[in-house]
Amino acid sequence: PTLSRKDAKAFIEQRGGRVTGSVSGNTDYLVVGEDPGSKLDRATELGVPRIDEAGLRELSEAAGDRT
Repeated sequence: PTLSRKDAKAFIEQRGGRVTGSVSGNTDYLVVGEDPGSKLDRATELGVPRIDEAGLRELSEAAGDRT
C-alpha cells in the first residue's frame, strides 16, 4: 500500500466520501490495510464489501476521477 491511513482518509474526503470510526449498516465499503482488526469482523457480519487500496482507486476512477 502506498497510502497511509491519514492519506487514504484525505483521498476519500476530497472525493466527497465520508470516513467514520466504526462499521455499521450504513457503511458502503470498508477499506482494509495490512491488519484490519475487529472492523473486518463487523463488516463481515453486516455484509459490508471490503476493498483494498487498489479497489479504492478503481472506485474513484469508475466515478470519473483520474487522479
